[in-house]
Amino acid sequence: MEFRLPELGEGVYEAELVSWFVKTGEAVKRGQNLMEVLTDKASMEVPSPFAGVITALQAQPGQKMKIGDVVLTYNSLGQADGVAAAQDRQRVGENARTELVAAGNAAANRKVNRLPSAVSAAATTVKAAPSVRLMARKLGVDLTRVHGSGPGGRILIEDLSSFAGPPAAEARPAPAEPPPSYGTPGTRVKLQGVRRRIAEHMVQSKRTIPHYSYVDECEVTEMVRLRESLRERYAKAGVKLTYLAFIVKAAVGALKDVPIVNSSLDEEAGEIVLHDGYNLGIAVATPNGLIVPVIHDAGAKQIGQIALEIEQLSAAARTGKVRLEDLRGGTFTITSVGGIGGLFSTPVINYPEAAILGTGKVVKRPVFDASGNIRPAEMIYLSLSFDHRVVDGAIGAAFCNALIRRLQNPTELLLPDKLI
Repeated sequence: MEFRLPELGEGVYEAELVSWFVKTGEAVKRGQNLMEVLTDKASMEVPSPFAGVITALQAQPGQKMKIGDVVLTYNSLGQADGVAAAQDRQRVGENARTELVAAGNAAANRKVNRLPSAVSAAATTVKAAPSVRLMARKLGVDLTRVHGSGPGGRILIEDLSSFAGPPAAEARPAPAEPPPSYGTPGTRVKLQGVRRRIAEHMVQSKRTIPHYSYVDECEVTEMVRLRESLRERYAKAGVKLTYLAFIVKAAVGALKDVPIVNSSLDEEAGEIVLHDGYNLGIAVATPNGLIVPVIHDAGAKQIGQIALEIEQLSAAARTGKVRLEDLRGGTFTITSVGGIGGLFSTPVINYPEAAILGTGKVVKRPVFDASGNIRPAEMIYLSLSFDHRVVDGAIGAAFCNALIRRLQNPTELLLPDKLI
């Protein structure tokens, strides 16, 4: 029997195979992960909707596959549902979409006969692709109990993972995060997976956008003190308060002051699109490469919410569990090398955005006050790259000044936009 690549998300038509979790001749259980795939820089694990023995793997790591392509073949082990088995045999060689729709409809019809009318009515309101319905049926998952992470609550294939995993008794502790790998001398590494997507995206950005850089320094002594005084209180609420949360909040305010920076160039229409939403991407270094999850509607969120979302998105990106929708819709990006130790960088703009902010590490330095006396101060470098087709030098400087004003008055970042 053939297993085809199921629909993985709204608007996703292909995926790259990252790795196999099974091999030829291996017996697999329902819900066991078969492989890891990559779509738009988001990786996900695909669970098995069948119990059987793998007879052949039809794809190699690094290979691009379209939704509906045969990825492996297997021999089924004792399918109890004879109708489902007959349908599986009939589907061999058929078009993937026809296959999935027919199976999903058949499953829905059978449920109507077995379930109470209230449950049946609820099932019909569930938003899910036929392929997701088919996999849920084979895994024995009730879709009315699944929270959909897709647009409008649509259930995606990855939403079934928590329902399809092995029993708790078989659960194993998550392995420790591996140390960073910087390569082995004398070897060749195939450009594939996230690394290839990053390479393609960077080439597109540098080839398309005429970059220019702007660097300034900012005193953040008050921000350091404020964060230190609040850190324990936020920690008790389960939130790790970092400098980055303050920087995101300050960046939103600066973008409101200088809206042209929160824009992108629609080359086909010949128009500059000024966005009315503030969706800030946060560059995260992962074992597989740089991922940029997005804090959507950051302008409507307080410092604590932003800090919590940064932590959650970063963890998801590092473990390869970030959702596709969390990687889309960014209007401005922030990348930080401060955690590693750099003073500043010249970041590449995250196409098609018009600007990106890079932050260095916070360092204590002697500075002169207004009276000419030397005092210690906490300083940080801010390095910005702008699309010169959209943002001129004077506008870039105005944006950086607006950012600095907010970072130097951090208590204002804790206040809501409207006090009354």
